[in-house]
Amino acid sequence: MKIEQLMGCGTALITPFNKNGEIDYQAYKKLIKRQIASKIDFLIPLGTTGEAACLSDSEKVTLLAATVAETKGKIPIFAGIGSNNTQSVIDNIAMLRHIGLDGFLIVTPYYNRPTQSGLYNHFKTIATATRKPIILYNVPSRTGVNLAADTCLELAKIKNIVAVKEASSNYSQISEIIKKAPKHFVVLSGNDNETLPLMATGAKGVISVVSNIAPKEMRDLTRILLRNDFVAGRKLHHQLSDLFNHCFIETNPTPVKAGMYKMGLIENVLRPPLYAATEKTISTITKTIQHLGLL
Repeated sequence: MKIEQLMGCGTALITPFNKNGEIDYQAYKKLIKRQIASKIDFLIPLGTTGEAACLSDSEKVTLLAATVAETKGKIPIFAGIGSNNTQSVIDNIAMLRHIGLDGFLIVTPYYNRPTQSGLYNHFKTIATATRKPIILYNVPSRTGVNLAADTCLELAKIKNIVAVKEASSNYSQISEIIKKAPKHFVVLSGNDNETLPLMATGAKGVISVVSNIAPKEMRDLTRILLRNDFVAGRKLHHQLSDLFNHCFIETNPTPVKAGMYKMGLIENVLRPPLYAATEKTISTITKTIQHLGLL
């Protein structure tokens, strides 16, 4: 895997369900085709946005196999396989070895709240279990633990740890990682609305929720920013800012699924304990998508 493939916009794919609450594989395949047609740079199935916590192991294996089969090698796939149990992550890697994934997205252990030393050893142990590239995922609002800059930079010295998805919203921390990271290691924004400021600082792209709705627009934004065209980048950022905000007025992926439902892409179904968006949220996201000319 060449590091250039992690530049730009990667989509944190939603998992569509039918009205019976089962994975809608036909809808999923159409979503992948739409992403590829929009020239998105890479895909992240089974992340937070994909409701991975509510999928069984057999569903995960089938979904990832479908992803690989549908992409046919046209686009890199990094699967979310994180857990708060180090051995479970290693077992997940073994379980998925035959599928043909390009790499893994691994979130910091949630609930356990390990120390920085514990975080380092967690990721180092996992990295020795695979030769595939690993993207670290730091999202303290979800996990209750922050991957500090010094710890991240120590992990960046490990050859197959190639990137971090930074969703801490701690600008000084993220800037420190960008400043001191080795050449093979890149920082990717974990929040759509921080794509512009982080890429202006030296981040190489975003792992996006919004690109489920607007894949071309988010890819265009990252391409513009990678060219250092910040005048055009600011313009597109401001055009998309309402969508950035409104995709998170309820817990992700509730609003984005509501928007995709209104676009005729999926059923508006989530796995409990998440439920379909309120009418107010549906109305808000619908107006936002209409304003952008996407509906």
